[in-house]
Amino acid sequence: MGWKLKAFDELTNIELYNILKERTLVFVVEQNCPYLEVDGKDPYSYHFFKEDNGEIIAYSRILPAGVSYQEASIGRVFVKKEYRGQGIAEELLKNSLDFIQNELKETNVKIQAQDYLRKFYNSFGFKTISETYLEDNIPHVDMLLQR
Repeated sequence: MGWKLKAFDELTNIELYNILKERTLVFVVEQNCPYLEVDGKDPYSYHFFKEDNGEIIAYSRILPAGVSYQEASIGRVFVKKEYRGQGIAEELLKNSLDFIQNELKETNVKIQAQDYLRKFYNSFGFKTISETYLEDNIPHVDMLLQR
């Protein structure tokens, strides 16, 4: 059960299928939120994930500066329901941020976070930079990490 980090063109067909399946399960089905999950940004992103017996159990999409925002970004962050509460989310975000700082050489990271996760992201140094707003009928805030 190890972490993998791949550019889009390095993903196998099975990995890509499993990533999109799990993202849709979490963000569309579990959150009862119909929206265009495949948004055209995946080919320009890095995909960081953990597998257990070929199943994607945790994932983040790392977007270089200029893809979503002027700053680098992290999105589509999830830990599969049955693996939550085990510290995997913290490990996922820490490693994603380390990659952005050490490999992409970026110091600022902007995210769009679901409002209920504000404290989680605050624990990594993110500061809220917007009022709460609805995105796909879910309360969100914009947050920025400056190192």
